[in-house]
Amino acid sequence: MTSRPTGPPPVLNIANVLTGIRLLLVPVFLAALLTDDGRSTTWRLTAFGVFALASFTDSLDGDIARRRGLVTAFGTIADPIADKALTGSALIGLSVLGIVPWWVTVVIMGRELGVTLLRLLVLRHGVIPASRGGKAKTALQTLAIGLYLLPLTELLGPSTTIDVVRWAVLAAAVVLTVVTGLDYVLRAARLRAASAS
Repeated sequence: MTSRPTGPPPVLNIANVLTGIRLLLVPVFLAALLTDDGRSTTWRLTAFGVFALASFTDSLDGDIARRRGLVTAFGTIADPIADKALTGSALIGLSVLGIVPWWVTVVIMGRELGVTLLRLLVLRHGVIPASRGGKAKTALQTLAIGLYLLPLTELLGPSTTIDVVRWAVLAAAVVLTVVTGLDYVLRAARLRAASAS
């Protein structure tokens, strides 16, 4: 039976390497998505594959860090940056191509940046942990982006059902994004009030 090493974990560990890989995959993903103005089925499938791989590292790195005691200050900062870089680049790329409306990208990215800033502002009062709603929001955003990345119309032909499913998932992601953003504001206010008292 091996015991966990005492002292802080090394910065160069498997969890942080996965986070770094996710950051490195962002420009690769964007290049694939924007090739041929998003009209190439092959490149869209490539972009989807890179996005899926990067998203998988997101769920993997945090789990490994917690299970193996590899949580570091670098990972705590780099992980959400990598998440927002991936989600943000996907939404901006899809909006540039005219696939996802710009207002959706602005709402989601505004919430993500706002909550990140809020968490930093109240850090001296305590940490706001990720909520179940926040995790569900991330899952819905990832699913919605994946559905829009896949060239389903090109592969299966025009379909109202595909359009409705895509829009329904995206709309649910937007609603949950806004609701969980408001929840973070309330939790931050309670944390600050508790710290002041």
